[in-house]
Amino acid sequence: MKFHHVGVACRNIETEIESISRIHQVIHVSDIVFDSEQKAQLCMITTAEGVNIELVSGEQVENLIKKRIAYYHLCFETNDLIAEINRLQELGAFLVSEAKPALLFNHRKVAFLQASYGLIELVEANPTGDDF
Repeated sequence: MKFHHVGVACRNIETEIESISRIHQVIHVSDIVFDSEQKAQLCMITTAEGVNIELVSGEQVENLIKKRIAYYHLCFETNDLIAEINRLQELGAFLVSEAKPALLFNHRKVAFLQASYGLIELVEANPTGDDF
């Protein structure tokens, strides 16, 4: 697995982009998309430090927002999504969301698992080498 991004829950993506931009130099902002499979609005930003932050707003993160929790998940890229899901389950992780295409990642499949240290998103490696 290779670290890909951190997921951040937010009420309003545009407002969060402005807030993060005051703290970090943001060098890339993707389009904001609504992914009906994920039931969320999504946007990926990249900072000058090379950190990718996925902003997530909507039904999936409402309870986190109500509790004033912004941290949502860590995402790792993998060359073999199914094998990695199986490996993590053997190590005690619980599959939260089956593998399904993700609009933000050009329909590459993603899956979510709950591990001892929090929610993990796995994303299929991009064969073209592009980040998103």
